[in-house]
Amino acid sequence: MKFFSTHNKNIYTGFEEAVINGLAPDGGLYMPEEIPVLDSSFFDKINEYNINEIAFRIISRFTGDQIKEPDLQEIINSSFTFKAPLYQLEKGKCILELFHGPTLAFKDFGARFMARCMEHFVKKRNIVLNILVATSGDTGSAVANGFYNVEGINVYILYPSGKVSFIQEQQLTTLDKNITALEINGTFDDCQRLVKQAFVDPGIKNRMNLSSANSINISRLLPQSVYYFESYKQLENKDKGTVFSVPSGNLGNLTAGIIAHKMGLPVKKFIGATNSNDTFTKYIKTGRFEAVSSHRTYSNAMDVGNPSNLDRIKTLYDADIFNIRDNIFSVSHTDHDTLEGIKEVYEKYNYIIDPHGAVGYLAAMDYKDMLTESCNYVILETAHPAKFRDIVEETLGIEIELPERLKTSLEKKKHSIKLSGNFDEFKEFLLEQ
Repeated sequence: MKFFSTHNKNIYTGFEEAVINGLAPDGGLYMPEEIPVLDSSFFDKINEYNINEIAFRIISRFTGDQIKEPDLQEIINSSFTFKAPLYQLEKGKCILELFHGPTLAFKDFGARFMARCMEHFVKKRNIVLNILVATSGDTGSAVANGFYNVEGINVYILYPSGKVSFIQEQQLTTLDKNITALEINGTFDDCQRLVKQAFVDPGIKNRMNLSSANSINISRLLPQSVYYFESYKQLENKDKGTVFSVPSGNLGNLTAGIIAHKMGLPVKKFIGATNSNDTFTKYIKTGRFEAVSSHRTYSNAMDVGNPSNLDRIKTLYDADIFNIRDNIFSVSHTDHDTLEGIKEVYEKYNYIIDPHGAVGYLAAMDYKDMLTESCNYVILETAHPAKFRDIVEETLGIEIELPERLKTSLEKKKHSIKLSGNFDEFKEFLLEQ
């Protein structure tokens, strides 16, 4: 399997290079040259497979001979150590709980797999790799945890000062050794801009081996495709047709679902659920994309005004907005709506949902109101509500017990280096390391 740049389909490389480099030399994102389609026998037997077996059957189609089968199996077994259960709110309406990993967020799936892939390749090459990752919340903590104390890899996490939750900040700033937290005076988009500039800056590239660890990196997306198959496996009535409602910011989670669909997963519709940072929703409606500065909301991991993975989505549909609309519906909701969604889910189903999941729930209900036929609705719950305890507790008037993993992080001392959003300052910092 080869991977090409979304900026130039004539730039090809293998899986190892795509993972190690993160971005293509021209600044594009890597995409597989083809999406392999699974045999019908896979879906006939899917209920017999555990999540690790599903992951191997999916991911091995992309890694090919770049990772030997026993090594890939070991990487998967050490990455997928937690479940992705479906919680049924009512018949045909489910929550896909993606917060059972070590940092209680969906990004644990991708971050752990990516860390072990990179560790495998770094050992093989005998190099030191420097990971740059921009985060609007949960990516930072998942990456920090996944890469912590991995030999040969240094991680620099850029996060917007004052724009992540207190618990998220504690999770990504309280590790030491090979993890460095950079507190940027700006937005997530500023953090992402600094990372992208660094990847194409000759002065940095000639001195440091760089890679990325957010959904820019193809090794983050592939394991995220797995839990779409895992959720389908758990559905009681698979023939009804399934709608996935995906809380969307940088669009990596949505892109992973589309890849799963292209591989043969039966999907009736994807919903790209956005908060008031709604550039993607506007793109779906108008066919025109305009990047804007992001602003802070209660669902902060979705606070993205210039989503990187839109390039991948366009590539998957040959930039045909009509084909995109056939597969993807998108709607946005405000912070006020989000709080009302949290209340509604709790009052109707006695289920506590986080702000991101609430946006996904509201979008699913919007789409459901437009249809007459019955479908399975799967709403991706991307983070444990305790990570947004202040918002949820104030909204519901209840107390949420913190999982032990969060309690431990709150007791640790924060360590971050404050930088402006100026690229020259960021470049100088990197070259001094």
